[in-house]
Amino acid sequence: MSAYSRFSRRDFMKLSGLGLGALALGSPRSPVARSLWQVEFPQSERLGRVVEELGTFINVRTRPSSDAPEAGRLAGDEVVPWLREVVGYTPYRNQRWVETPQGYVWAPLLQPVRNLPNTPLDTLPQTGSETGMWMEVTVPYVEAQLANANPLGFRIRFLVENSLPIRFYYGQVWWVDDIRSGERGVEYHVRELHGSRGDHFWVPAQGLKPIFPEDIPPLSPEIENKRIVINIARQTMSCFEDEREVYFCRVSTGRFGEDTQTPVSDNLQIFMKFVSTHMEGGATGAGYDLSGIGWTTFIAAGGIAVHSTYWHNNFGERTSAGCVNARPEDAKFVFRWSAPEVPYYPGKSDQIAGSLVRVVES
Repeated sequence: MSAYSRFSRRDFMKLSGLGLGALALGSPRSPVARSLWQVEFPQSERLGRVVEELGTFINVRTRPSSDAPEAGRLAGDEVVPWLREVVGYTPYRNQRWVETPQGYVWAPLLQPVRNLPNTPLDTLPQTGSETGMWMEVTVPYVEAQLANANPLGFRIRFLVENSLPIRFYYGQVWWVDDIRSGERGVEYHVRELHGSRGDHFWVPAQGLKPIFPEDIPPLSPEIENKRIVINIARQTMSCFEDEREVYFCRVSTGRFGEDTQTPVSDNLQIFMKFVSTHMEGGATGAGYDLSGIGWTTFIAAGGIAVHSTYWHNNFGERTSAGCVNARPEDAKFVFRWSAPEVPYYPGKSDQIAGSLVRVVES
């Protein structure tokens, strides 16, 4: 399976100066209670979602510094206005902080999101041999209702057994194949076409935006000489057409460690791509089980891929367990721009040689 991961709980606990810790469920005014039952998001063009798990919290600081006094706390999944991003201080490489109305939060702990509800569709198109289409979550998160009787995936089972909400997050991509109306309004039936253990859900339709084939045409398909260069030392990714750089972004490659480093090579080649897929792996307690991973481009054996990331905002610093984590817009560019092309349905390319990839150390 894919070798990538979100921040581990162990990694975060090392950040004592940043104030991450456990928090028991409390009163309705506690941070965890707010995040569990938050139904209305703040009115702001830019928002930030705390990427930690429910039941934990992060500290807000009076200044953009891990040494500053605590100004408050935010719980996992809590959504706050994102006022601006500034440079501050931490003992780590990433010095970015986000100013919120409560104070300053270390940027890797906040997923940048927007709240863009959608008008539900009345019908779904016939796509290939199925009725359905791809859709993307465009709100901070949306509550999902498990449609199968018993949970099949590890994470879904954990949430159900602990009476925690099932949520889909901003940037996730899902396959929608049915529509219904009921007490919760218009809902879409969603599932994963690739990599899933079989869970499927009903989700309020306003949270998902349709992705039509014309929304994701290949970019510069007439250009044959395309290559991607991933720089481990700089934590960057560049896309070249011949010798001209046409795209540049920050990424997060594998953490230090024998089993978590992104492989360095001059001779990698894209061999498979997915509009969206499910990935899981790792040992119990230190593993991962992540769904709706959009714009996934596999570049090396062992499940190493460039893919969209919604579980952290630590781009520019080594964070994953081997893959190349990218912002959704950056992963989507690579997916559309690189070869091979991917049919809209089933949203998966055949295993054929595609664009060249170099992973360099400096």
